Amino acid sequence: MTGAAPGRRNLLTVCLMVATLMQALDSTIANVALPYMQGSLSTTADQITWVLTSYVVAAAIMTAPVGWLASRFGRKNFFAACLVGFTVTSMMCGAAQSLEQMVAFRLMQGVCGAALVPLSQSTMMDIYPVQQRGSAMAIWGMGVMVGPILGPTLGGYLTNVYNWRWVFYVNLPFGVLAVTGLLILMPKAPVNKEMRFDWTGFGVLALGIGALQMMLDRGLSQDWFNSREVIIEAVLAGLGTYLFLVHLATAPRPFIPPVIFRDLNFVMAMLMMFAVGMVLLASSALLAPYLQNLAGYPVEDAGLLLAPRGLGTMIAMMIAGRLASRVDPRKLMGVGLVLLTWSLYAMSSWTPDVPEWDLVAVTMVQGAGLGFVFIPLQVVGFATLPPLLRTDGSALLSLVRNVGSAIGISVTSFMLATNQQSEHARLAEVATPFNHLLHGSAPLARLLNPATEHGAVLLDGMINRQATIIAYNDDFRLMMLAAILPMVLLFVMRRPGAPKGPVEAHAVMD
Repeated sequence: MTGAAPGRRNLLTVCLMVATLMQALDSTIANVALPYMQGSLSTTADQITWVLTSYVVAAAIMTAPVGWLASRFGRKNFFAACLVGFTVTSMMCGAAQSLEQMVAFRLMQGVCGAALVPLSQSTMMDIYPVQQRGSAMAIWGMGVMVGPILGPTLGGYLTNVYNWRWVFYVNLPFGVLAVTGLLILMPKAPVNKEMRFDWTGFGVLALGIGALQMMLDRGLSQDWFNSREVIIEAVLAGLGTYLFLVHLATAPRPFIPPVIFRDLNFVMAMLMMFAVGMVLLASSALLAPYLQNLAGYPVEDAGLLLAPRGLGTMIAMMIAGRLASRVDPRKLMGVGLVLLTWSLYAMSSWTPDVPEWDLVAVTMVQGAGLGFVFIPLQVVGFATLPPLLRTDGSALLSLVRNVGSAIGISVTSFMLATNQQSEHARLAEVATPFNHLLHGSAPLARLLNPATEHGAVLLDGMINRQATIIAYNDDFRLMMLAAILPMVLLFVMRRPGAPKGPVEAHAVMD
């Protein structure tokens, strides 16, 4: 496919980017619309987050077998079917009338969308020659990284101008465009009808990922390990993960080829991608409600204030794409991690009255940090990976990014609620009659007197607000730690050299 005419290749690239952007956008486009969905669907604040996590975990589970499915049914056929399914389920999400319907449709949307990113990446690597692959990955990476970042901006605009249902309906015209382009421009790939699916490996992997996500989602409301349900989910998560690793090491032909884990750079890239995934979506999921609920920005303004983050990512990706073949990509990733760490450190001291220009500058730096990490990471991860393992490699990187994103959202949500409660209790300790500010004849003392109903309500609101601000700051510090730790991996990675030759394609048995 590298010999395709430039015009045809460019048109196909546009279709691939549309598919990638649709899947990436839908991981965060509903963030700023959650409060509106919560009222419309009559749910609690913790229940409505299932709209986000159900999509992410379904995509994570279904990403792993993408390589096998593409080989069995043909990349073009599988790609088009997934894109059609993603578009249809997007419309179903927009028409949902209850939380149960929404979660079910989001699960189906995640299942259909799981293959879009890895298939578009492997196709991009196939249609561009080696010397243009860094630039091609920069173009593709913009969809993967900018999509989740710009999702809240687009979601805020659609919610404000129309209503929250349009964050899903917007996929229809782009889905039709992408499907049409793929059917016309994408060449057919060979179909291996003799391959059999590794149901055992997929089943235990799905069990491990699904149970882990359920444990993280339900832990806070069920009092964690004081709940029998959470204990069962934890046991199933550990059992599924253990059985998957054993099956991977002992099965004759597992659906994920074990040879892929012999590539040191690719394994390090997986670990780095996991950390990036945790910060990518968790920071976005925290910023949207922070700006709306604490800083008091309207939904559309909150979305616009998050746009510079995407701009920083796009600029950094264009620079990193040009430098990837000239500069040691490990140095570029180091620069990105430093920028990411600094931005989270700055956010850990924010208050709701943070100046808009400071907010814009910090989030733009954060976006640039993500961009400088992502493109060199693709170059390092795939530099020594044989071409026949690219689809599997793309699927695994998407898998760990989705798992990292799901864990990041769940952990930060849990820490936010827990720290908010503990800080509220700590601050409330000073709201006693012995505090000279709360007794006497001074206007402030009369206003905040906890002995009066009005004073008690006002004082509790002030304490709750301060506790929430501190809890958000603690979450940003936690993500800062998640950005620091991957720096160790840079010393283990090797500078990319010449790619290896082709290896024998793997056939999957039961």
